[in-house]
Amino acid sequence: MLVLDANYILRYLLNDNKKMAKLAKDIILKKHCLILNEVIAEVVYVLSGVYKAPKDVIAATLTDLIMLENFTLYESKTLMFKALIIYQSKNLDFVDCYLCALGEKHQIKTFDKKLLKCLGD
Repeated sequence: MLVLDANYILRYLLNDNKKMAKLAKDIILKKHCLILNEVIAEVVYVLSGVYKAPKDVIAATLTDLIMLENFTLYESKTLMFKALIIYQSKNLDFVDCYLCALGEKHQIKTFDKKLLKCLGD
């Protein structure tokens, strides 16, 4: 199984370097790939911070990506889908959205008022 970093995923999604994008596309669409949660968080950070992509576009794009059958996430895909839904609808950064999604199964300790509100919803 291949483990992809954020840069590899970004080249595929953005197609901003044709040579790298083609290499990434060949791997992403044809090989069994493992994506770490931290890599998804980094992709969200770059897309929102550097490329100023709207949350709904980021959430939809990453949902489509992780739905690929040859993709395995370090955690469950269901948990990541939930985090992306929260990210799209709440005024939280992605890591807090992921923690909020984890809050359905685990007790999350935080002093962050926005995260506490999300956990209480």
